[in-house]
Amino acid sequence: MKKDWRRRAREAALQILYQWDLSRSDIDVTAETFFDLQWPDRQPPPEALREFATALARDTVAGLTEIDALIAEAAEHWRPERMAVLDRLVLRMAVCELLRRNTGTPPPVVINEAIELARTFSTEESVKFINGMLDGIKRRMEK
Repeated sequence: MKKDWRRRAREAALQILYQWDLSRSDIDVTAETFFDLQWPDRQPPPEALREFATALARDTVAGLTEIDALIAEAAEHWRPERMAVLDRLVLRMAVCELLRRNTGTPPPVVINEAIELARTFSTEESVKFINGMLDGIKRRMEK
């Protein structure tokens, strides 16, 4: 089954954020390196995919203070730094998308996409954890 280009873009954004988390280099340079040297397909990605993934990774890093505060508030007794790296990055990315209301992606779709990323890149326990966390964060944001 062929994946929707936005799902592929979110996967790319997660991989960019993972590289950024390990290196703490400039996020734009990290994105450029990913697409130029590590993109899994032989052909370059569609421009819309590249732009969406890069913008999502950039916005996630730029909004870390606000994003991590929302995650920490929902995670009672768990700071984001103590979470598994991929779980933390999936949560950060999804919270970023929830905060970016101008994207036109409804919150249930954002949460579903985060769950699919966890299912692809993490564990079944992570799927449950991320689902619960994002549901709680979404409810807090709606108040």
